[in-house]
Amino acid sequence: MCNLYAQTKSQDALRQALRDAQEADEDLIDNDDLIDDTGNLPILSGIWPDMVAPIIRPAAGKAWRLTQARWGMPTPPVYLAGKRTDPGVTNIRNTGSPWWQGWLGVEHRCLVPFTSFSESDSRPEAPRNHPVWFALGPDRPLAFFAGIRTEWTSVRKLKEGEITAGLFGFLTCAPNQTVAAVHPRAMPVILTRPEEWRTWLTAPVPEALRLQRPLPDGTLEIVAEGAREDPA
Repeated sequence: MCNLYAQTKSQDALRQALRDAQEADEDLIDNDDLIDDTGNLPILSGIWPDMVAPIIRPAAGKAWRLTQARWGMPTPPVYLAGKRTDPGVTNIRNTGSPWWQGWLGVEHRCLVPFTSFSESDSRPEAPRNHPVWFALGPDRPLAFFAGIRTEWTSVRKLKEGEITAGLFGFLTCAPNQTVAAVHPRAMPVILTRPEEWRTWLTAPVPEALRLQRPLPDGTLEIVAEGAREDPA
C-alpha cells in the first residue's frame, strides 16, 4: 500500500491544470470558480501518513476548493479496541464495506494531487525497506489520486489530545504490470484526464467507482529508488 508520495507542483501549476481542464471540457469549472484556501502551498517531496497535504474538493455550485487536510481517514472501530489513538487509514480498497460507503458520496470525494508515489520494494533482491518511486514520466507530470475526505474528532496523537480535523485518504486497486513487479498487492487509483476528475467529483457512486481500476500497463515508470523523498 502507498504510504509515501510527493506533490512538487506549484499552486500556479494546479490552477493551470484546472484551466486546461476547462478548455478541454466546457462542463468543468471556470478558473474563477477555484477557491484557494491554502495560502502559500509548499513543495512536498515526501508526504507521509498524518501529514497535511493539498486536496481539491467540491464547493458550492460548480466551484472546486483547493484546501488542505491530514492524510488518514478514520479507522473502523473494530481495529481500535484497546488503543488510545487513531492514526488513520491512508488507503481504501474495500469500497463495499459499510464503514467506507458512508463517505463515497459527492460531498466527501476529493482529488489528491501528486507527482510521484512510492511503494516498498518486495523483489527478492531488494534491500529491506527500499522505496521505489513511480510517476507518469521522468518530468513528474501532475495527476490525481481518487480520494475521499471528512471532518472527524479523534485523538490522532496523544500529545495533541482530542482534535477535530479535516482528513483524507485515497482509493487503491489491483496493481498494473509496472507496479506489480515491485509491489504485487495494490496501487493507488490514479486519474489523469479532465473527464475523470469531473466524474470522480460529480458522478453518482456506481459511475464514480468504475474509476477504481489500475492504470494501463506502460503508463507508469520507475523514476527513483532508495530515497525517502522524491529527489526530483
